[in-house]
Amino acid sequence: MRHLVLGLLAASSLTSPVLAAPVQTLFVIGMENHNLTQPNPSSSPQQILGNAAAPYLNSLMTPGNANAQYTSYFSNMTNVGQGIHPSEPNYIWQNGGSNFGVATDADPSSAAHNVISQQSFTGQLTQKGITWKNYQEDVQYSSSPTGLTSASGNGAVANSFNGSTQYNYAVKHNPAAFFTDSQNHPVQTFSQLQSDLTNNTYGKYNWITPNQYNDMHSALSGGFTYNGVHYTGDQAAIAQGDNFLSQIIPDIEATTAFQDGTAAIELWWDESEGGDTSAFTIPEIIISKDAVGNAFDVTEAVTHSGSLLTDQEIFQVGQCLLASCGATDLSAAFLPGSIPDSVPEPASLALLGVGMAGVGFIRRRQRG
Repeated sequence: MRHLVLGLLAASSLTSPVLAAPVQTLFVIGMENHNLTQPNPSSSPQQILGNAAAPYLNSLMTPGNANAQYTSYFSNMTNVGQGIHPSEPNYIWQNGGSNFGVATDADPSSAAHNVISQQSFTGQLTQKGITWKNYQEDVQYSSSPTGLTSASGNGAVANSFNGSTQYNYAVKHNPAAFFTDSQNHPVQTFSQLQSDLTNNTYGKYNWITPNQYNDMHSALSGGFTYNGVHYTGDQAAIAQGDNFLSQIIPDIEATTAFQDGTAAIELWWDESEGGDTSAFTIPEIIISKDAVGNAFDVTEAVTHSGSLLTDQEIFQVGQCLLASCGATDLSAAFLPGSIPDSVPEPASLALLGVGMAGVGFIRRRQRG
């Protein structure tokens, strides 16, 4: 009988799933103002899925494509809330779990209601001693040493991605800039980003914002030629962003963290365009050796609250922040073992569950 039991235990161990290495390094790239899908695909701004101006992004979402080996994407991510627009409230939400009443794109130095004293995710990282870096393209043109003022114009140096001398740094796309616990954190240029990727000196958490020409927000004044096709207007903006991603993602994939299988890249778009219903989906792509891979399509409903929750789970920073506490995280895009199962509840929420688990009450992920 003892031999039979041991044999059964041995057999069961052979069928136990092998857990992936936990994600330890995260690169988030903030992109702008385009839906993945929408009721009219070619209405302006045009959708990304199937768009000829975005061949690289579509390759990441095409099963069997070599670029899709380590990708999963969300086909049912929607706006974080009705009327949460324009861009700035969504970047704030990604770092704090709320827009805190902000409904403008004003620089934090020029408006009274968009400087937030409540805790942010980046503030939690600082508090826990986890290294994080904030890379903002064209921030060197800001009049603020910590990038709290926007800047646009024409410079003397051509952009290394699109070849233009036009620059456009927008603070509204810098989520750390609006929180008092993070806005004085050093802001890095893209020259530093390239150096850090080459030398593996990036942080554990890395927020990367391209300028407004490389993030799909705005078209260059002369349009943009991409893969032999000249685009203007919205299609030029899409092509510029696709071109940027096709260059920066291989650089990130070449890092030690990615090659070791402990890093993830999150391609993040700020908001839906044209509507806040499920008919207007937001692009969200994960690239990682920890991802399910081969352009795995995650169809469960998610929002940026779940994106924030996933960040908090990865780094175990402490209590979840506001709307993230009740969100569905992004773990369905990853292999088992990649993302921790929980984060502690804030004390105020834990008190509501007194008697359920006592001190140290842990909130399990809400899975659809």
